[in-house]
Amino acid sequence: MTSVAVRSLLRPSISPSPLGRLRTVTTHQRRTMFNSYLVTPQELNEALKKLPPTNPPTGPRVIPLCASWFLPNDPEGRTGIQVFRKSHIPHARFFDLDAIKDEDSPYPHMLPTNERFAQAMSELGIRRDDKVVVYDSAELGIFSAPRVGWTLRVFGHPGVHVLDNYKLWVEQGFPTESGDPEPVEKTEYPVPSYETDHVVHFPEMKEIVKENKKGSQAVEVLDARPYGRWAGTDPEPRPGLPSGHMPGSKSLPFQELLDPKTRTFLPPDQLRKIFEEKGVNPSKTIVTSCGTGVTAAIVETALLVADYGEPQERRVYDGSWTEWAQRVPADSGLIEKAK
Repeated sequence: MTSVAVRSLLRPSISPSPLGRLRTVTTHQRRTMFNSYLVTPQELNEALKKLPPTNPPTGPRVIPLCASWFLPNDPEGRTGIQVFRKSHIPHARFFDLDAIKDEDSPYPHMLPTNERFAQAMSELGIRRDDKVVVYDSAELGIFSAPRVGWTLRVFGHPGVHVLDNYKLWVEQGFPTESGDPEPVEKTEYPVPSYETDHVVHFPEMKEIVKENKKGSQAVEVLDARPYGRWAGTDPEPRPGLPSGHMPGSKSLPFQELLDPKTRTFLPPDQLRKIFEEKGVNPSKTIVTSCGTGVTAAIVETALLVADYGEPQERRVYDGSWTEWAQRVPADSGLIEKAK
């Protein structure tokens, strides 16, 4: 069964996703301010001088949005809000991945409902016409910011970018401040339409993997977790969760897509080379997965930056391994270990 057939069986016909229109949006943004989806510290600093995040808003603004997040087993016990209080871009807002989520789901930080997303954006004082630049912690460089950038795009926010990255922002001497998030004037962010074109949910993911297990390989599945967790030789960070991988998936640890020193994304040509060496077919639907859907967005962003594959066929499995390993039966054959 082809990827198109799998999708048509499980999902109703819907209008084009905002992500599918990303190239058009990006072209418009190039004319107005930034040259690409990824923004350098110098570009963001200049943009903030031209369009500061004034409160209350008086016109077009650039909003720095901190999305720092750490794994629950972080060896130093760090949290996103802790590192925000330690150091952040002046007037930045803080997006809490553990709070802005589907509150009815048993799985961590699944995409929120339309209403919860609009509520969060309103409480952050963000308007729909604000240009939002999402950034990460100086400690990790690139980790959770791509997930929040992807989330904003899924919900159709027109102007979204990712800073590449806050580690360089600090090292290059751009302004920082410390302390709690400053009070902001609440906005009335409109409730968006939730488009699922670029989100994969469990029922569809199960059908994709079943087809791949039969050998069709109609869909490329890229797993961003470390190789040992994919192979089933290393434990998962969440107690009681088995490691391993979905049949037919390919291991692509997200660290391979980042510069080991600066923790920024590699240049587009190097990213394309990595995808080619992994045997990723750009003509197929490409689904990215990880532990909980966070670092899967790093791979999705790298695909976007490298212009690898069709935009409407680059998708993220929201529940990722945490959902998969809890929902597929142990005897289903849908969890494999490396041979």
